Amino acid sequence: MAAEPLLTRPDVADDVELAESLSIAMLTVLETLGPAERAVFVLREVFDVPYDEIADAVGKTPAAVRQIAHRAKDHVSARRPRMQVERSEHEHAVQRLVTALNTGDIQGLMDILAPDVVSVADGGGKVRGAARRPIVGADRLARYLVGGMSKVEGTLVATATWVNGEPGIRMELDGQLAGVVTIRVERGRIAEIYSVANPDKLARFGQEAALGR
Repeated sequence: MAAEPLLTRPDVADDVELAESLSIAMLTVLETLGPAERAVFVLREVFDVPYDEIADAVGKTPAAVRQIAHRAKDHVSARRPRMQVERSEHEHAVQRLVTALNTGDIQGLMDILAPDVVSVADGGGKVRGAARRPIVGADRLARYLVGGMSKVEGTLVATATWVNGEPGIRMELDGQLAGVVTIRVERGRIAEIYSVANPDKLARFGQEAALGR
């Protein structure tokens, strides 16, 4: 399942390391760690907290914390996205996706989606129409997205925003928040899409999160 999205300022992206650690793709990887490993990884790798202070915080010895940090870093490194893209390229891909969604342009979606694109949705079992399994392939995903939006009762609109330190999309149904979408870009096309419609995870998205180091 995707992690909880946060509404962030564009300047969060200026801190590349922080922005990457906050991305939905990275947070989804972190959710595969145990609670202790996740806490140690974030405190050490994101906030550069000394091992002895982390040990006090999690109730373990500094030696144990070092071992946990090493295991967690290896785990994350094996699963984190391999390719970094320029912010302008990421923003351009988001804008093209927004336009294609709002116009119902299947060909426009096909042009921006990678052939083997993977879409993962989190509706929390509470949202009709949210895919319960990953959708793989540009043709399948384009038709699913356009077909799904055409069946919605009301006006569903996509707008560009900033989510967890990176360009993303806000989905509104009749003016109310209905979902948040983030993407991962490879070679100018969208390789992965993470969408969150679970109302429990959208509860805090209305207020901009104050993030920084």
